[in-house]
Amino acid sequence: MVNAAQISLKIRQGFILVFVLIIALPALFFSIGRAYHASLVDATEKTLEAHLYSLISEVEFVADGIEMPRTILAPELNRLNSDTFAMVYQDQTLVWYSESAVNLSVTPEFIDGRAGAAEFELVEYNSAKYWQLSLTVILGNAEQSQHARFVLLKSNDALVAQMSGFRNTLVNWMLVMGVIITGLMAVGFIWNARPLQRLDKEIKEVEAGERDKISGLYPIELQTIKADLNLLLDSQRRQKERYRASLSDLAHALKTPLAVLKSSPMATDADAQEQLDRINAMIEHQLKRAATGASDTWKKQTVIEPVLKSILNAMRKVYHDKHIDFQYSCDDSLAFLGDKTDLMEILGNIIDNACKACAKQVEINISVLEKKGLRIEICDDGPGVPEHRRSELLKRGARLDTYEAGHGVGMAIVSDLVNAYHGQIHIDNSPLGGARFTIEFNYEKN
Repeated sequence: MVNAAQISLKIRQGFILVFVLIIALPALFFSIGRAYHASLVDATEKTLEAHLYSLISEVEFVADGIEMPRTILAPELNRLNSDTFAMVYQDQTLVWYSESAVNLSVTPEFIDGRAGAAEFELVEYNSAKYWQLSLTVILGNAEQSQHARFVLLKSNDALVAQMSGFRNTLVNWMLVMGVIITGLMAVGFIWNARPLQRLDKEIKEVEAGERDKISGLYPIELQTIKADLNLLLDSQRRQKERYRASLSDLAHALKTPLAVLKSSPMATDADAQEQLDRINAMIEHQLKRAATGASDTWKKQTVIEPVLKSILNAMRKVYHDKHIDFQYSCDDSLAFLGDKTDLMEILGNIIDNACKACAKQVEINISVLEKKGLRIEICDDGPGVPEHRRSELLKRGARLDTYEAGHGVGMAIVSDLVNAYHGQIHIDNSPLGGARFTIEFNYEKN
């Protein structure tokens, strides 16, 4: 549950980061670039207008035309290497040009327009682009007047150079912003994920049996999950206690009548005694099956090696007359995700049956199954289990207590426990010559 929440949060954070870095920042870069370009064009128009009105103020009207001073007020028009040019035309004839336009070979296109209407546009002359501001004015007085067209040009290369410098600066700042935003989002994600990590840690401690409930302080978004998990844990704990109490009462109530029947004259009959033994065995089996902790969602981890050693010590005493050679392989870090009682039932029943069936040798190998799981192999050197009896041996409810090799009702208990833990049990031939029982638990699928 929490891992899914963490994954969902990571996905959302990733989408936000992708949106900011791949969509928002480029869009912001484009918008700022367009706005800056528009401001440069507007500034160019305003500059040319200022030069235009300065020229108009300095022009002098004479009888045979107009006169301009040798040096005008705008310094940009007086420099030979300037990117701003000014020209004055009368009847499409150039009558004056600025010092900056000495080497300029441009003939503007004249469009008839009314006097006093300024025209600002981007034009191209000789494969070079210019921003052009033109205005036709009427010079003179009411008795005598002349038309003059003022044309001012500013090279577009100047704007391109300014835009290029601005874009380079903007790119650098955008990269800095991207790094800062990524860092802030990473810090924010780590900070926001801390409650989920704490909750995940507490859940794992519950699974390992190290705590009974989730008690940490969490933000309001996780309070509902915390409350639901604690309710589930309390419900399972109460239910398990009720089951155990009821089963204890049931066991006490059934064993007393059975003890009376076994001591009665009816028990002297062989058939009756056999049936009483069968009833007792089935009661033991069903009580152990119902009392198993395998149905408990929150599994405890039981270290296997101490349990295995305890069982083998008991078997050496029980079967001391057979002088059985027990060989086992089990790493001391291996753990069974379940109750210790269930593990003892599984190992104890199969090892006990192997001791009954073996000649002199029993071998137990317990190892890790793939990445996360457990494999238990128990082999003996006895007569083995006939292939046609193997499925019958594990069939729930079958009468296997008369199996001549010694595998009796205990195998039904083992089969039910393994199934309750979502495991699998297989029977085949042992390398020692007898039977091999293989039990596999894949905890990743649970």
